[in-house]
Amino acid sequence: MTLQPTPPVPAPPPAVPAGPRPLRLWVSVLLALAAGAALLLSFPPYGLWFLGPVAVALLAAATHRRRLRGGFGVGILAGFVFFVPLLDWTNLAAGWLPWILLCTAQAAYLGLLGVAGAWLSPLHDRWRAVWPLTAGLLWVAQEALRDRAPFGGFPWGRLAFSQGDAPGLRLAVVGGAPLVTFAVAAAGGALIALAWRRWTRPRSWAGAIGFAVAAGVIVAGPALMPVAKPAAATTTVAIVQGNVPRLGLDFNAQRAAVLLNHVRATENLAEEVRLGRQPKPELVIWPENSSDIDPLRNPDAAQQIAAAATAIGVPILVGAVLRSDVPGEIRNAGILWQPVTGPDLDQLYVKRHPVPFAEYMPLRPIARVVSDKVDLVKNMVAGDTPGVVRTPAATIGDVICFEVAYDSIVRDTVTGGAQILAVQTNNATFNESEARQQLAMVQLRAVEHGREALMVSTVGVSAFVGTAGQVYSETGFNTRAVVLHDMHVGGPRTLATRLGHWPEFAAVGLAVLLLAGAAPLRRRRNGGSPAA
Repeated sequence: MTLQPTPPVPAPPPAVPAGPRPLRLWVSVLLALAAGAALLLSFPPYGLWFLGPVAVALLAAATHRRRLRGGFGVGILAGFVFFVPLLDWTNLAAGWLPWILLCTAQAAYLGLLGVAGAWLSPLHDRWRAVWPLTAGLLWVAQEALRDRAPFGGFPWGRLAFSQGDAPGLRLAVVGGAPLVTFAVAAAGGALIALAWRRWTRPRSWAGAIGFAVAAGVIVAGPALMPVAKPAAATTTVAIVQGNVPRLGLDFNAQRAAVLLNHVRATENLAEEVRLGRQPKPELVIWPENSSDIDPLRNPDAAQQIAAAATAIGVPILVGAVLRSDVPGEIRNAGILWQPVTGPDLDQLYVKRHPVPFAEYMPLRPIARVVSDKVDLVKNMVAGDTPGVVRTPAATIGDVICFEVAYDSIVRDTVTGGAQILAVQTNNATFNESEARQQLAMVQLRAVEHGREALMVSTVGVSAFVGTAGQVYSETGFNTRAVVLHDMHVGGPRTLATRLGHWPEFAAVGLAVLLLAGAAPLRRRRNGGSPAA
């Protein structure tokens, strides 16, 4: 019997080297919590804008080298810490459950940002110098998605809106809110690159100094950038903050009192003008919901507004709720009321972006299960033309309430000929934090489009804003106030106005290419499994 030789045992395949280890989970969790807190403190009413880049760096550190699901987890955790207190004013109007649902939806976008940060970990390990670029692109792409979906998006809490008093606000004149967000996030990317280099290579000072300088230049450099100069011509504008009997949803039950407050405040201004104590304005602007009674259908409301316009002798831009022949259907409008001829229906703007679940109810039967206040929400019909209101004093770019957060809505008024931006808002159902967050958006829009701006609220905060973002004549909250200011009328269009969405689209496209290009690096690190 012939013995067969034993076949050779094949050599085991070479082991795939393990990728760099991530931070311990508890460290990533703490970093995510700190990132959300820093992000919150960078926004009004706290206003610590310099914490914006710090928040970006902390979140980048928390997600670096984590698995994709881990990146989502720490990202959404940071999102909850940020959005729950930032949007607590929605709880005052809608109750705790809609507030938490909204915050969950918004936090999920930071979860996706965490996934993207984890995905790019091999790229950052190989080329740490690209971290500022990748951070900037990913944050712009995340905000571009959040600003549009679902139901038209909810842009509240964009990085750019934390920079109302920061040097980086001036970048808006070139690329609008997306460029400001990019700069804040890029500065954060430089900080994390600096910190990671010092941690992994403690004796390497050259690269650390380079990243530190880069972060400083990104944050402080824009202070040297010139802003748009408005035209020399001015017009005197008065804003009337009439106040409401009570804060909260029940202010709607006091419609007659709210209208009367604005009428009397305007008539008092007219008396001050007659006595020579105040200059005569060329235009008066009332806030959103200053006439929650339809003045086109209610003779008493029309008569009161007409009396105020006659007393002051100049047009009034009235924020009015207009009813239609369809029961429960309304329009949120700004209508120019002339002192002699009354309402000018050719100069009427209807809000183009009603707020879903607040001004109209897209899923009413389902939403009714969530909140018993659903049926308080009527069906607000959207307008279809930009808010360009032509008055004898100036052409106004009318923007109503939350619309100031949407890039295209504000830009359309400027390309349509607006010489002044006017944000009519009603903060009576919210609180002072929400009002100050909104004012920061007005600051950005004034710089972005080179147009002086104003925000007028039923209860405050109301103010005028210059083209460098400076705030004038700011009123208090839950008070009655009438403020006059000489506003510069018009000016050249900024580069941001001319470019529109193209900088944002370019950043999103580059972010997609970056994520796709990182796939080979992930396969190489994870032994052929890019999703690990």
